[in-house]
Amino acid sequence: MSKMAGPPSKEKEGDIFDVKRIRRLVELMNEHELAEIDLRQADQRIRLRKGGEPIIEVARPAAPAAPASGGAAPAAAPASDANLVEIKSPMIGTFYASSSPETPPFVKVGDHIGPTSTVCIIEAMKVFNEIPAEVSGLVVQVLVENGAPVEFGQPLYKIDPNK
Repeated sequence: MSKMAGPPSKEKEGDIFDVKRIRRLVELMNEHELAEIDLRQADQRIRLRKGGEPIIEVARPAAPAAPASGGAAPAAAPASDANLVEIKSPMIGTFYASSSPETPPFVKVGDHIGPTSTVCIIEAMKVFNEIPAEVSGLVVQVLVENGAPVEFGQPLYKIDPNK
């Protein structure tokens, strides 16, 4: 290989495929009961999974042909979602669909909501924030599972304002 042209000592220092390093990674996996390790260095990648043989992959840039093969399905989805409005998270936190585990969710698919309807609670730094819909319409899709972490601006619900 042309990669071996440099001094061997410098190649070994940064080589993630060095056998001694791989063995040490396996030892660390066993010591810390890890199921998988995934390392990347420039365009090289090594993924070790417990219970199987090491998988070694060389990352390559995505081929432009890949989106073309799945282009029909994604194109259909945005066309049907064109008239839908997303309710987005106004903060980072934990999403709760109801006020407690024993109560039903604030809203579910098929419910009609108004701008002041509470759609969920987002817990941020031990403060429970009720999130209003700020739109009127029919709840078409719930995009987040109860108890899941959410990011600022992450879509939570899809609403059809025409219904």
